[in-house]
Amino acid sequence: MPIYGGIEAGGTKFSCIIGSDPDHILKESTIRTTTPEETLPRVIEFFARTTETITAIGIGSFGPIDLNRASRSFGYITNTPKPGWRNTDFVGTIGRALKISIVFDTDTNVAALGEVKWGNAQAVDHVLYMTIGTGIGGGFIIKGKPLHGLLHPEMGHMRIPHNWKQDPFAGICPFHGDCLEGLASGPAIYERWGIPGESLPATHQAWALETQYIATGLVNLLCALSPQRIILSGGVMNRVELFNTIRVKMKELSNQYFDHKQLLDNIEEYVVPPKLGKRAGVLGTLALAKDAFDS
Repeated sequence: MPIYGGIEAGGTKFSCIIGSDPDHILKESTIRTTTPEETLPRVIEFFARTTETITAIGIGSFGPIDLNRASRSFGYITNTPKPGWRNTDFVGTIGRALKISIVFDTDTNVAALGEVKWGNAQAVDHVLYMTIGTGIGGGFIIKGKPLHGLLHPEMGHMRIPHNWKQDPFAGICPFHGDCLEGLASGPAIYERWGIPGESLPATHQAWALETQYIATGLVNLLCALSPQRIILSGGVMNRVELFNTIRVKMKELSNQYFDHKQLLDNIEEYVVPPKLGKRAGVLGTLALAKDAFDS
């Protein structure tokens, strides 16, 4: 059985893994995200110390990142707001040190692949995976392959209706202000109310706004991409009671335009949490490496 490595690169931690699938994990480690100069050598050390022969390493990274192999900055983390990480040669640094094949994609695409391979998107051809937490991002899988284009999708930065009278908050996105991420991410909740979302009671007015924004973004993506399933993850979605409210608001916003039983009668099976939970991303890095090797 081939053995793969995986790196889930997040804004607060890097999760490193060696194994073949969820039932065959040989080694794991969590490394705090500080600076590239501190973090990447520790990641390299984790893999350099293994006695196993690793076929390839899959990386799912926060972004924006450059996925164009013809580009001089392929494998770079580009204009990220994460301090110290802009223009970091992620793939090159890992590949040169370990002399191994690297497969690179966004963190959300990779988490979506994990759900396609072993989670709530098995046997589903078109899957939308959204993470709503420190940031908001989305990945889309079409018949087992991540969606790429001119750049990779940046679903968290879509512009959505903003009722300034109802919500005078300007938003926190350093690029767009009140895009979806600027209004509905975890830090946006904190900045607006002065309290972390996990500490707000279920009856707080924050959740009516939050679910309205999330449902609006999802209906926009439903119109544009027509996914067969939507998976919602991230720290904000740890409040599982939000799922039902989002489903209801999606139906209201759709106004019965989408004539399909999944949306009309079975929406609780259409908008779901990840089966792999918080491990969707790190397990997805193994799926990314495996798929590249198999093809």
